[in-house]
Amino acid sequence: MLFDGHPALLPSVWHLLIAILSVGLALLYFWVRAKAVHYRVTTERIVVETGLLSKRLEQVDLYRIHDYAVERPLGQRIMGNGNLMLMTADRSSSTLRLSGLPTDVVALYERLRKATEQEKRRRGVRVLDTDHS
Repeated sequence: MLFDGHPALLPSVWHLLIAILSVGLALLYFWVRAKAVHYRVTTERIVVETGLLSKRLEQVDLYRIHDYAVERPLGQRIMGNGNLMLMTADRSSSTLRLSGLPTDVVALYERLRKATEQEKRRRGVRVLDTDHS
């Protein structure tokens, strides 16, 4: 297990500001929104479960990931959060965004990258880069 949890309740300073200005009323909305998403990142796959009453489950096997991007806007860096964008070979989820991760996103990226390479080796997956220019 590399990560198991929900997005941060207040992923950025701007969310904190909104919560303060609304005298805490926005916290209820932010709490429901955070609880409606659950991320599970393992050494074999990434599972994103969304919804409170009706659930949607989306998963991508690590060997299908071919590129990553870490996003850490100023508001999120201050709060210690970040986003992880995954570009995959999966037809239904060519881009998977894990938003508001309440963890060191760069460290998670490094662990995920290593796990992806191990999973590709384990399955014998080879990636062919082609130049279309």
